Amino acid sequence: MVVLVGISQRSGLCAKGVILLDILPQGQCINAARYCITLDRLKEAIRRKRPGLLRRCVVLQHDNAAPHSANLTQQWLQRYGWEILPHPAHSPDLAPSDFHLFGPLKRHLGGMAFETEDDLISELRNWFDNLDVDFFREGINSLLSRWQKCIDLYEDYVEK
Repeated sequence: MVVLVGISQRSGLCAKGVILLDILPQGQCINAARYCITLDRLKEAIRRKRPGLLRRCVVLQHDNAAPHSANLTQQWLQRYGWEILPHPAHSPDLAPSDFHLFGPLKRHLGGMAFETEDDLISELRNWFDNLDVDFFREGINSLLSRWQKCIDLYEDYVEK
C-alpha cells in the first residue's frame, strides 16, 4: 500500500511535488500509531526538502479515516501545531491524490508486471520524480473549485 502525503502553506499553496512517499510493507495496515510514524517521516522530509517551512504553519489535508481522526493523531498534530483542512464526510474526491494523482498513476502502471516489490517501488519513485511541477500545481489549484462545488451543494458532493 502507498501512502502519499502533501502539504500546503497558510500563506499560499505549495505545489512542488510529493514530499514523502511512504510505502507500507506488504500485509501491514495503517492505524493511528503507524500514521503518526508517517507524520514523523513527513516532518523530517519537510525539514530536508523544504527548509524553513516548518517554522510556518503546516496545513495538512487528509480525509476522515479512523487513523487520521484518532486521538493519537490529533495529539501529534497539536504537539507540532499542524492544522488540518476540513474534509466533509462522503467527499473522498476532494483530496488531490484521489482526483488528480491516482488516475494517471493507474494508467501509467496499467499492463506492467513487476517481479519484485522493489521493482514496483522503483517504478513508483521514478514516476513521481519525473512528474512536472505544473502537474502538482494543477491538482492543488483545482482543489479550490472542487471545494466550492462541495460548499454550494451543502457538503453533499461526490463527483461521479
